[in-house]
Amino acid sequence: MSGAGVVVGVDLGGTKIQAVAIAAGDVVADAKLPTPTRGGAAIASAIADAVGAMGIGEVDRIGIGAPGVIDRAAGTIVKAPNLAIESSVPLARLVAQHVGIDAERVALDNDVNVATMAEHRRGAAAGAEDALCVFVGTGVGGGLVLGGELRRGARGLTGEIGHVVVRDGGRRCGCGGLGHLESYAGRRALEDEARRRHADGAPTKLVELAGDERMKSSVFAKAVAAGDELAIELLDEAAEALGAALASAVALVDLDLIVLGGGLADKLGEPFRAAVDDAVRRRLFVPDLPVRVVAATLGDHAGAIGATLLWA
Repeated sequence: MSGAGVVVGVDLGGTKIQAVAIAAGDVVADAKLPTPTRGGAAIASAIADAVGAMGIGEVDRIGIGAPGVIDRAAGTIVKAPNLAIESSVPLARLVAQHVGIDAERVALDNDVNVATMAEHRRGAAAGAEDALCVFVGTGVGGGLVLGGELRRGARGLTGEIGHVVVRDGGRRCGCGGLGHLESYAGRRALEDEARRRHADGAPTKLVELAGDERMKSSVFAKAVAAGDELAIELLDEAAEALGAALASAVALVDLDLIVLGGGLADKLGEPFRAAVDDAVRRRLFVPDLPVRVVAATLGDHAGAIGATLLWA
């Protein structure tokens, strides 16, 4: 396959790297690799491996969505609690070096921002003037669309709903804060809590299914399907925490559409979406507001497709 005119999008997650190649508006190839756990240089190399695995030859441009605080102008990840990296990683430059293209042909943005762009232009929020897209995966992130435009804020922090406090003095978040939404609804935090309770004597299929490996979203889905009490309890807590944060967001900016996506939400499916929807509605300032909580529609490819839109 010729790479002429091909734009590659990369979704860098806490557990996986998803890459797609787009030509003439269509996905023509994709690849998925695990995310390394040993630093920025290893992650850049793995991204290059994912690009190479698609077999598209020469690449025209690359867009990358990465978790955390991003300096878009510098192409740098400033801070990312859910990646095992050092501070201020110049990811765009490193990826360009590994792929063999000019650094000016690699764009970097926050992963949830680019996934929100994809859902707003091609997915569940298509045509909406105002929407909040929330992605529940390794962590919890959000992207805010107001007046038909993605809002980033002066420092790129708009949409960081995972770090809204839902329980003052509560569980410690991966960022170091206490009681953040991510510490109750992010997959990594849920795994930590599940293992802690298991060590204290609580029986659960979560540890049995995961063993010493990462407790992936599919593990939570399988445990819930088997009626595992701890898994159900933890995910009920997650839905309630999401309800608190999302109802607050509705009150703050008068939203009528919330798109719920991300690896964990996708795997748990309609029952989880319905639980979050119910948790939001019970907390609305005006109970009969026509707020909709809908499932994201682009699945695993949302972030990677959105990353290509950095060049649109």
